[in-house]
Amino acid sequence: MRFKWEFYNPFDPDIINEMMRKLRVPRPVARVLNNRGLVYEDDVRGFLNPVPGQFHDPFLMKDMDRATERVIRALREQEQILIFGDYDVDGITSVAMLYLFLKDLCGQVSFYIPDRATEGYGISIGGIEQAHSEGCGLIISVDCGITSIDEVNYAHKLGIDTIVSDHHEPGEELPDAEAVIDPKRSDCAYPFKELAGVGVAYKLAQGILQRLKMDASYIEKYLDLVAIGSAADIVPLVDENRIFVKSGLEKLNNDGQEGILILLETAGFDMGQIDVGHIVFGLAPRINAVGRLGQASPAVELIITRNHYRAQKISRMLEEENRHRKEIDNKTLNEALLKIRTEYDPERDTVRVLAGEDWHPGVIGIVASRIIERYYRPTVMITIDNGIGKGSARSIPNFDIYSALKSCSSLLLQFGGHKYAAGLTIDAERIDEFRECFNRAAKQMISGDDLIPKIKIDDELHLDEINNELVGMLNKLAPFGPKNNKPRFVSYGLDIVGEPRIVGKRHIKFKVRQNGTIMDSIAFNRGEDIGNLRNSRSVDLVYTIEKNEWMDRKSLQLNIKDFK
Repeated sequence: MRFKWEFYNPFDPDIINEMMRKLRVPRPVARVLNNRGLVYEDDVRGFLNPVPGQFHDPFLMKDMDRATERVIRALREQEQILIFGDYDVDGITSVAMLYLFLKDLCGQVSFYIPDRATEGYGISIGGIEQAHSEGCGLIISVDCGITSIDEVNYAHKLGIDTIVSDHHEPGEELPDAEAVIDPKRSDCAYPFKELAGVGVAYKLAQGILQRLKMDASYIEKYLDLVAIGSAADIVPLVDENRIFVKSGLEKLNNDGQEGILILLETAGFDMGQIDVGHIVFGLAPRINAVGRLGQASPAVELIITRNHYRAQKISRMLEEENRHRKEIDNKTLNEALLKIRTEYDPERDTVRVLAGEDWHPGVIGIVASRIIERYYRPTVMITIDNGIGKGSARSIPNFDIYSALKSCSSLLLQFGGHKYAAGLTIDAERIDEFRECFNRAAKQMISGDDLIPKIKIDDELHLDEINNELVGMLNKLAPFGPKNNKPRFVSYGLDIVGEPRIVGKRHIKFKVRQNGTIMDSIAFNRGEDIGNLRNSRSVDLVYTIEKNEWMDRKSLQLNIKDFK
């Protein structure tokens, strides 16, 4: 895939010079900070040192007062509470965090996560009936529930109150629950709208503590779970999410939940060095694995158990399930790619809507994301069973996939999500109609420029500017993720030194030189371009800078994102 290179918005040299002077940082660091929307000294210092004391007041969230009062009443009256969660990492960590928190307050608590294949997304009748059989008076949904109108009404008929805690886009009607806390409610004045589900659940816990006049730091021991759920859900790592992930990573690397630490050890991670990348590409798939292929409850049990041997057993099971999930992923991806090659016209089709009879519902979201990595087109993967299609939709920047689905809602049985990812159900016989409708919506909403993947560049560097001091300053901007990407730089007219070579399966390793300075470079998964590099004398590079450690030797290298 070829990218369009773009610098961030034009900058004011006077502002950059002032930042360099006041903050005592080199120009590249000042440019990166400015590109992140940071100008004033206090804002920069708050960004570099996010702490839980910077959290917003939870009672700025609509219905938080009603939610906290109802939970506290349940705690005081020793009422049975059921926490209902989603089957992904965000939902699993939401359930585990709130379960442990309420248990700490001597609550009578159980949890329920629906089966992806048989119950699907959202509050389910099966979960409500379990709550009823357990004598529950209160259900708290986490990371789901905002569109569960009928289910909340059913719970009410059984005498069960419901609190909905969610972060997905609401529909035109809200559930008739005791409280509905969701920062995306149109009538919610909460100042930060991009919390993950686990972030909203944490705000509920904060509100409960505030009402009980307990120290807010009481729940900071669960910040590692909030960090994992937030990072895995790919929410923007700014504002409160940055505090959650920064503080949570520190907790995880020093004194995390035992079950999570055992899972990391089983997977072979270096303890104490876990970052966002390790969560997204290593930890999250393992936690997700059981929920994708079957029941997600063991992943919750891994986190909440205090039995060391039980945690080890579950960790081994998650590792095995993740290996099995990868095999299914690859098979489904190959089948989907064949459909694209034989059924799609890249000039005609703005989006990809793919359907298969035997695709596992637990992996279609992952496969949709992998197709976007190849083709950079919004993608919907639908698996068909007994005449009903269940789909996962994934988007690209500047395309609100939830709004596009909404414009086709007359063809859907159900849908929900947000602008980057969504789920749907549909009668199989209407998939062709939906494909046409979705394509029409996309053509109206997406410009030709939107379909060209872009790399945002922070600054131009000369190789002699790159040193350990610069890298150390840049690393203080971590954790990196959406809206705070790892800083990318460009260097032009570099000489290629020696012969580029393939390392691993598809990676290219080579050296570049500029004005006497030579640096190692690596381009991951670009093996097909080795001929272009070998036939070139010079190259322009877009890259991040990283520390490489090999055979006890540490050095700086350029991690190539694109080259020309």
